[in-house]
Amino acid sequence: MKVFVTGATGVIGRRLVPMLLANGHDVTAVARSPIKSAQLRQQGATPIEVDLFDRTALVRAVAGHDAAINLVTHIPNSTFRMLLRSAWRENDRLRREASANLVDACLAGRVSRFVQESFAPVYPDRGDQWIDESVPLSPVRYNRTVLDAEASAARFSRSGGAGVVLRFGGFYGRDALQTDAFIQSVRRGWAPIPGSPAAYISSVSHDDAATAARAALTLPAGVYNVVDDRPVTHREFFDSLAEAVGVPAPKFPPVWMTPLFGSIGEMAARSLRISNRKLQAASAWKPKYPSVREGWPAAIARADGPESQKLLDRREA
Repeated sequence: MKVFVTGATGVIGRRLVPMLLANGHDVTAVARSPIKSAQLRQQGATPIEVDLFDRTALVRAVAGHDAAINLVTHIPNSTFRMLLRSAWRENDRLRREASANLVDACLAGRVSRFVQESFAPVYPDRGDQWIDESVPLSPVRYNRTVLDAEASAARFSRSGGAGVVLRFGGFYGRDALQTDAFIQSVRRGWAPIPGSPAAYISSVSHDDAATAARAALTLPAGVYNVVDDRPVTHREFFDSLAEAVGVPAPKFPPVWMTPLFGSIGEMAARSLRISNRKLQAASAWKPKYPSVREGWPAAIARADGPESQKLLDRREA
């Protein structure tokens, strides 16, 4: 299969591209710089530099491919900037405009499959109830464009193709910005997100997210939650991280502070016990780590070394 991949050098893409190549696929990978292009070429992919906001250029780039996997994002580069609505403007534009442009290009080029990255934590707070793909989304102000990206994939399916949406849980892994921030916070004795310690959080490791993106090449059209088998409470999430790091269990900020975190805090405080049953029923995908309790030690063993500590020290300076 000839596969066109955006976000190929991001935290999911750089795991996915080698998997696709190992499975015998011919991969065209979008790169934003000569350095990234060289890295992709060394892996065996065909790098291409193309403006995702240029429909005409995208039509030429996508032509002749069997599938397109859209993983491109522009996430703020610090936890502080994540709280600023303005820091998400480029990510909004990618979800709203680039996703639509890619679908247009795929339809023009008769590409048969389009896979769109999405975000599972936009579900509403459901307490301890399980959440599946039938629950209507309820995005907050900073991530409303999730709906635009998913609408583009749905339009692709209505036009005769197989549009697949992957609603990823909260990412964690050795190269996640938020993993370093979480480690830094629990070392200081605090859990860094608002809300009740009894609220549920649904996560997925970068490695498991990448294998789900690979599985999307054979999934029936539709929406799929990509999360761990076992969501955990906020208390278990940060207590297990503290245990992996080797520090005492952290304290939680009082619930009354939630509004101070803005709309991202509103979302983070929700209780989201999200199910992955649909994805597992439709494919052979299964997460390597059933929950963060099993996943943290692997992530910390690679992320919490000397280089990671230097990074944390620089952020504290």
